[in-house]
Amino acid sequence: MSIPYSIRMFLPDGDPDGLRLIEKSNWTGMGVVFSRSGYKEALTREEFQRTGVYVLVGTSEESSLPTIYIGEGDPVRPRLDSHYAKKDFWNWGVFFVTSNQSLNKAHVKYMESRLIQLAKDAKQCNLDNSNDSGRPTLSEADVADMESFIHDMLKVFPLVGLSVFEKPNQTQSQREMLFIKAKGIKAKGYETSRGFVVVEGSEAVTAEVPSIHQYLTNLRNDLVQKGVLQEQNGHYVFAEDYAFSSPSTAAGVVLGRSSNGRTCWKNAKGKDLKAIQAANTMDA
Repeated sequence: MSIPYSIRMFLPDGDPDGLRLIEKSNWTGMGVVFSRSGYKEALTREEFQRTGVYVLVGTSEESSLPTIYIGEGDPVRPRLDSHYAKKDFWNWGVFFVTSNQSLNKAHVKYMESRLIQLAKDAKQCNLDNSNDSGRPTLSEADVADMESFIHDMLKVFPLVGLSVFEKPNQTQSQREMLFIKAKGIKAKGYETSRGFVVVEGSEAVTAEVPSIHQYLTNLRNDLVQKGVLQEQNGHYVFAEDYAFSSPSTAAGVVLGRSSNGRTCWKNAKGKDLKAIQAANTMDA
């Protein structure tokens, strides 16, 4: 069962695209979101002088997935200064520290390692990290504390536009399955609050129509490179559950063309997602 919680976001400059300080109820952690263009001005904040773990975020023309770099610093500022001077891909970042400065070097090294592994497992981004981060040996109590801290960070990331660390929830029993059957392939999936999940074993066409949007071509290539889509018997097969940002993106990857996911995805009775959503609205 999900437990309600509150998030407080403070904008010290009054700019919604600028510096943001994020706190969560019953948590000693604090997230600091900053833009590359406003980095120099943000450095006046004392939070940059604390020990923490950070994520830098950018895009590339070759991929539809975001590119991220995960790191740690004790404190974070020298590391971020170095990346500001030497790494060109990122345009914004977020780091996490504590209000009581309870994190030490081993703590943030542990969290850095865990976030890198979570990002690799989720396959929702391209990692700029060239090597894995060595995970330090912590006491059982410290590991429990850091896992709890990571759990809270994972609740904050989507709120600042970064949903790259979590794989789809494996519990499907309460979901209504939706299907696509076309061009000799079959795919199934379900809606979630974060988008649309295509289920392991679903199929996708290998050929794309000439008019396909470049975004979909890049995304399909990304999924092939990451092993999510694997070619079998003349078509692709999903090697694992994969979360897409929308039903239309999911349908486009499956069908190899731009698609309206609200009409392509249908339940076992043939009712499309658009009709299902309309019925749910009327019943509410």
